[in-house]
Formats: sequence, C-alpha cells, structure tokens
Amino acid sequence: MSPRGRSEFPPGRPRRFRATVHGIVFAGRERLLAQVQPGDQLNLIPDPPGQEDPEVWVHLRSGEPLGHLPPEIGQWLAPWMLRGGGAQAEVLRASGPDVPSWRRLLLEVSCS
Repeated sequence: MSPRGRSEFPPGRPRRFRATVHGIVFAGRERLLAQVQPGDQLNLIPDPPGQEDPEVWVHLRSGEPLGHLPPEIGQWLAPWMLRGGGAQAEVLRASGPDVPSWRRLLLEVSCS
C-alpha cells in the first residue's frame, strides 16, 4: 500500500492510454451515444469484488452505462480500482452507426 492507503499501480501498465468501449449495441445503449461529445468526461466503475473476469464499465455522468473497456484492460484495471485506485475517462471520438460498434467510442483514460 502507498502512504495514502492506495494499492501500488500495476507494474508495466500505462497510467494514460486510449481505449475503445465495447458492448454499446446491447440493451439499447447505442441510443445514448447521441449525448456524447469529444471532451466529455465519463465515469469508470469496476465490477463488484469477486467477479471471475472483472470489467470496468463506462457510464455517462448521469449514471447510464454505455459499455465496458476491453477485457484485457479490465483484468488489471478493475482490481486496482477496487483496491482504491482512481481512473477517469475523456471522450476523444464518438461515431455513429457507420462505424463498427466496438470502435464507435474512443476514450483517453487517466489513472491517478
């Protein structure tokens, strides 16, 4: 644990990176993309503890879920966040239905 009570950042992982958002086409979430603009801040919320394959979910500031970060990111970011790490996301690009669903929303994630 660090002096502030937080877990050390996972070695070899970037503190700032770009990622797409997966799962947008499920449960009618793609309709929420109309509310998203470049520069918007989005919330990142890890799955509850104990999940076999933890995800990090991307939510609008109002609380609605948009989708999740790719699994290869969630597997290391979610446990770190559950131990007290913080991360935030900024929208870099939001595209429409002419773009494959898994490429419609591009974020820049910053870990603190």
